Amino acid sequence: MDCSLRWLICLIRGHWSTKNKIHWVRDVTYDEDRSQIRAGTGPEAMAALWNAAIGALRTAGVTNIAAANRHHARDSSRPLALLGIT
Repeated sequence: MDCSLRWLICLIRGHWSTKNKIHWVRDVTYDEDRSQIRAGTGPEAMAALWNAAIGALRTAGVTNIAAANRHHARDSSRPLALLGIT
């Protein structure tokens, strides 16, 4: 296989890996596509917050982001404990 073709395949796989790990979770779990936040830097700020939440949960070993969100929403000390703040 040609080197440039292998490089292109790796690039495409990397793109879809990111798409599946971050963007799909934001689209489905956080329902980003139906968000009412549209003015100024609001959309970028929310995307950054959603990415931070996903990253923190993944770092903690969570595989089901939606279930982890529900778990952490039940007790306000849980997200702080996850971040090592308490």
